[in-house]
Parts: sequence; structure tokens; C-alpha cells
Amino acid sequence: MNTQNTQTYSGFVAIVGPTNAGKSTLLNQIMGRKVSIVSHKVQTTRTNLRAVKMVGTRQLIFVDTPGVFVPKRRLDRAMVGAAMTAISDADAVLLIMDAQKGITQTIRDLVEKIHGHKNLFVALNKVDAIKKQDLLPIVAELSQMADWREIFMISALKNDGVDGMLDALAAVMPASPYMFDASDAVDVPDNLYLSELTREKIYKYIHQELPYHINVLTERVDVDADGVLDIYQKIAVQNDAHKKIVIGRGGEQLKQIGTAARHDIQDQWGVNARLHLFVRVEPDWENKAENYEDQGLEFTK
Repeated sequence: MNTQNTQTYSGFVAIVGPTNAGKSTLLNQIMGRKVSIVSHKVQTTRTNLRAVKMVGTRQLIFVDTPGVFVPKRRLDRAMVGAAMTAISDADAVLLIMDAQKGITQTIRDLVEKIHGHKNLFVALNKVDAIKKQDLLPIVAELSQMADWREIFMISALKNDGVDGMLDALAAVMPASPYMFDASDAVDVPDNLYLSELTREKIYKYIHQELPYHINVLTERVDVDADGVLDIYQKIAVQNDAHKKIVIGRGGEQLKQIGTAARHDIQDQWGVNARLHLFVRVEPDWENKAENYEDQGLEFTK
């Protein structure tokens, strides 16, 4: 029996970086579907969404961590804690940074936290937006900051340089049985994924700081005789003023959010769906453990 080609490799890759560096865009590009919220606002990735990508016979399990920032609230602390846990558990760490912004203090602080990892990579994202000669001093300084296995030049949005990066990451995955089926997939409960899609639309259409004080919970999903999904979601806000903003004049804002989310859900799953959104005032939702557990976060006092 020939066992030469039976060895399998599987491991975790933690994607880390400042808010809005392009982490979620990169993961969505790798998977060819929406995995994590893409938004112009910061702190939009709350949970450690796992995405499984096969590169030949090697399995990469991506953990998209919340953007690292200074925590101010309990939810913030849970998000940053999730990011740090993902880093310590990973077989490789991929730092994503915005080439246009260069090496900021946030990057310096983050490199200080991760520089001891044995498989450390950095991806300079959005390199298509700046001149090549402007990249040279950034690369030179990065090289002095940590023992990187490789520094990649990529455009996550345009999918430039991503395949080579995946090959390099796959090369350091440990010999291991596959931890997931040998196919590309997202390891996130469907209800949570549905909530994420709706929350993305709230970020898109509501431009105040309000979205960071909002929770979306998929309460149930029913299927009728024709195979149409009926999705019931609760949008929890902290006060009546926030409720009015989400609903909008004559309900127009909520209708816009619901229509956009429903279209995304139908496009992602190839199904027909009806989305039922209910806005409820829950002033203390950030202090309830179950709201963190629903999002895969640890509730800390």
C-alpha cells in the first residue's frame, strides 16, 4: 500500500491587525463569500469566525479576530480578549496592515504583543493605492521589528498576491488529521451568520456611533411548505431614541435595512426568504452573559 500521499496537514491561522486594515475583506476574498462584516466603521468584527480553506492537501482554518483597539466597555474587553486568545492558540499569525497608513503606533503595539510567535507573517494590504518606492521604507522598518517568515504585498479587494500568501501559510501548517471536512466552509452557526448579515446593514445605513450599542439576535428560522425561510430577528437597542433611529421615519430605515439583508441572505444561500425584524429596547443587553455567548465571546465581569 502506498502511503506517500496520505499525510495531511491542518492548522489555525489568526488574522490580526488594526481596525479597517482589511482583515474581513481578505477573508471574504479567500472564501469567495461573505464571512465577516465588511464596513467602513471600526470594531465591526465581534466574533472569532472560523473559515476553512483547502490549499492542496493542506487545511487552513482562519480565525478573523476583532480589530485590536483600546477597550472601554465590557463588550470591548470581550472582543480584545477574543483576539488575544486566537493569537496564542494559532499555528500561524497573519498581521494585516494598511500600506497607506504605514507603521502606526497601533502596529508597533500589536507587533510587540505577537513578535514571539514562531510562524509570523505580515501582509501589506492596499499596496495598489501607493507608489512602490513608498513601500520600501515600510518594509525595511517592518523587517527590524520582528522575525517575519515572509512579508506579503497584497490587495485584498482585488485579490492580488493572495494565492502566493495562501501557499506560504499552508507550508507551515502542522502534520495533523483534518479538523474539518476537506472542503472550503465556514464554521459559524447559521443563526449567528444571519445576524451578522443584518448587523452589517445596520452599520451601512446608520452612520452614528449607535451600531456599537446594538445587538442582533436571530430568534428562530422557520421553513414553510414551499421551502421559503421565515427569519425572525431581534434588534436590541439601549433606549427609545436609538429605537427611533433604527426604525426611521415611517419605518423607512428599518425597511431599508431589512430589504438589503434579505437580498444578501437570498444571494448567499440561493433560497427565498422573508425577514422579520423587531426592534426592542433592552438597556442592559451589554451586561447579560447570554448575549456574549450567542456571539462566541467570553462574558467577563
